[in-house]
Amino acid sequence: MGVKPLMAAAKTGAGAHGKIWFARLAARREASVFCMFVLVFLGLVFASEFFFTSRNLFNVGRQISVVGIVALGESLVIISAGIDLSVGAVIGLSAVLAAMAANAVGSPLLGIFAALFTGALAGALNGALITFVRINSFITTLGMLSICRGVALLVTRGSPQPFDNWASWLGAGHIAQVPVQFILLLLLSAIVWIFATRTRWGRNIYAVGDNARAAHLAGIDVRATRMIVYTLAGTLAGLGGLLLSGMLANANPNFGTGYELDVIAAAILGGTALTGGRGSVPGVLIGAALMGLLRNAFVLLGVSGYWQTITIGLVVLVAVGADSWKKGRNDF
Repeated sequence: MGVKPLMAAAKTGAGAHGKIWFARLAARREASVFCMFVLVFLGLVFASEFFFTSRNLFNVGRQISVVGIVALGESLVIISAGIDLSVGAVIGLSAVLAAMAANAVGSPLLGIFAALFTGALAGALNGALITFVRINSFITTLGMLSICRGVALLVTRGSPQPFDNWASWLGAGHIAQVPVQFILLLLLSAIVWIFATRTRWGRNIYAVGDNARAAHLAGIDVRATRMIVYTLAGTLAGLGGLLLSGMLANANPNFGTGYELDVIAAAILGGTALTGGRGSVPGVLIGAALMGLLRNAFVLLGVSGYWQTITIGLVVLVAVGADSWKKGRNDF
């Protein structure tokens, strides 16, 4: 065979490989959601003169940070075939306990520890009840939502707590004009991505979510895996409460109300399957960014805030419906 036929064959093989790679990429839900994000972004560039400014873009980054950080933990729970409805209430409880601890002792560092410990404890309790007592994850976390919200209101008597110390810099500070909490989102995303894709525990989460019985027969500690994901989800929710407190310079027991819906929506939009076993960190970031962009669009365009919830609900239904439709076509 001559040189030209070899070169032609190589080009044909490379072209076929490229088409296969592109087809696989296009089949991922993250790709369709990313296209939606790009379209909304470009539309806003032309629709509002105030959108494509550094101030507004950094503001969008700040707005998506708490939802994105908490959604990282929620996505791990959903990948393991569970659900955590308590993250919004954990945000509120962690915020007020962090503020109360810092104010009582005068130590912002203690406030940070209180927020993270509160979140981790709530998550560990969720994991223990689901794993060892065998209560359904939906019921367990729904009950924990009510408990955490009630405790937050009880210890504060419904009153906001001041939170204005150096720890608030995590939520309100900037590094070269970039919000600190957005930088935290990127750092934590990298850490969670490495954990989920490059460690044995991360691979175990996917295995448990795909088929818990098969994972158990393969020697995976299913109980420990579930304890890890719920504890991580609670810890990240506690961090979310700390960031909200710092951003607003006070801790309100009602912080996080409704966040569980935004967090779950961000994870689902990003391709995390409610049936478990599938999901990715980049997808979660794209989902959270799309939601933040839509909310920003309504503000800039002067559309009623009531349409925000309706639109995000429709976007979630369209994304999940398209994915289910494609899966149904593949099944038959």
